[in-house]
Amino acid sequence: MAYACICHFFVVSLCPILFLIIMANTRQEIIDELKSLLEQDVTEIKEQVDRLKTQFYTIEADELEEEFKTLLSEFKLKRAEIAAAEAKEQAENLSRKQAILEEMKTMVEGASAEGVMANLQRMRELQTEWKSIGAVPATKNQEIRKAYQQYQEQFYDLVKINIELRDLDFKKNLELKTMLCEAAEKLQENDNIVEASRALQQLHDEWAEIGPVARELREELWERFKAASSVINKKHQAYFDQLHAKEQENLEAKQAIIDQLKAINEPIVNGEPFNAKRWEEETAKVQELQNAWRKIGFAPKKHNQSIYEAYRAECDRFFNAKTEYFKDIRDTFNTNLKHKREIVASVEDIVGAMELTHDGTEMVEWSKEQWNEASQKIIALQAEWKTVGAVARKYSDELWKRFSDGCDAFFNKMREASAKARKESAKRNQEILTKNAAKQGAEGLRRMRDRLQQEIKIAENNILFFTAKSKGANKLVDDMKKKIDELKKQLDDVKEQLKQLDD
Repeated sequence: MAYACICHFFVVSLCPILFLIIMANTRQEIIDELKSLLEQDVTEIKEQVDRLKTQFYTIEADELEEEFKTLLSEFKLKRAEIAAAEAKEQAENLSRKQAILEEMKTMVEGASAEGVMANLQRMRELQTEWKSIGAVPATKNQEIRKAYQQYQEQFYDLVKINIELRDLDFKKNLELKTMLCEAAEKLQENDNIVEASRALQQLHDEWAEIGPVARELREELWERFKAASSVINKKHQAYFDQLHAKEQENLEAKQAIIDQLKAINEPIVNGEPFNAKRWEEETAKVQELQNAWRKIGFAPKKHNQSIYEAYRAECDRFFNAKTEYFKDIRDTFNTNLKHKREIVASVEDIVGAMELTHDGTEMVEWSKEQWNEASQKIIALQAEWKTVGAVARKYSDELWKRFSDGCDAFFNKMREASAKARKESAKRNQEILTKNAAKQGAEGLRRMRDRLQQEIKIAENNILFFTAKSKGANKLVDDMKKKIDELKKQLDDVKEQLKQLDD
């Protein structure tokens, strides 16, 4: 039993110290973890709180200390409240167990052989009741447990008149303790050594609650249980030795990530130009490195804080530069968006004026000069559009559709008006041509020839203006080419008639 106590002390005392080595964090992370712990049962978190407290005060003081002290006070207050309730309950449990001990003492000290046999069932009831009672004050625990074991053994020693019953209890205890030995040996297969160590401590507590076995088997059984415990304890020590080695590997892995982040940041620091695509590619790399960092465990305590700060600085350098870049991009996009909206509004105003022009109740057709003036404005707006840079994708399609639809609407309407004017002009020219053959002769034909040549020249000059890539503009150009062809045909007819008159 003494060896078991030593093992217990070793496991309980050593674990917090070893955990402190591997659990170093920033003060803010420690505060966040303490807040989370305070939402749990405070009776089960003392070791974690002590660990966080030790970690916190190993880090250089800052403004977070008052917040940490406040949280510690909250923890202590909750523990005090629970401790008071536990103390009251333990006092009641102590009274109940003391009453059991008094009854067991009476059964042992004043019992005859017959009385012992008569009290056997009552003794078992008292044992069952004893096990159902919770913890007692620690200062009394060893004393009453010792008295309980003493009275049990004394009582069963008195039951020598019925060896069969005594052997039966010994056999039962032997079965239970053998099961504990097997359970302790089974723990050797558990890969989670921390969990196995905790489970071993529970087995030791159960061992202490089980009554004696046959005297000749006691030492052998205890040695078996102790040997299984020793294996777990050695593994527990080896586990933490491996943790220290792993911490050094983690430090090297984290330094490698920081070096890669520095390589990514180097062109940024040197002012090398980045575009949106490159920012996207580099961001993917940084995020991949961040994911890798999160999968790495703690570094050695003396390096853990400094290595984290170096990592955080490189990440901040990258994302701050990215934020600044896209802020400038957004400003440019917003300026371009405003400019393009103004252009679209101008096009739509021209189209609206074209559709709404009227005189009283009837539409008034634009003059040739009005069409020419409006088309020059549309062409200028198309040229201006080309000079404006990109806008955000969510606006670009809608703006382009409004702009192109407006331009198409204008040029389609202009094409219709041009076709109508062309037909009327051809009709007038034919009438004038017929009238002048009949009445004015060669002089009239020459004036007709000069006018047709002038119209052809003007039409050919106008084609040069319609260079925009628009369905409406393209159709208008085609129509103007047809008009020029018709004018040239009329000019050829006039020249032929002049030739005939000359002949």
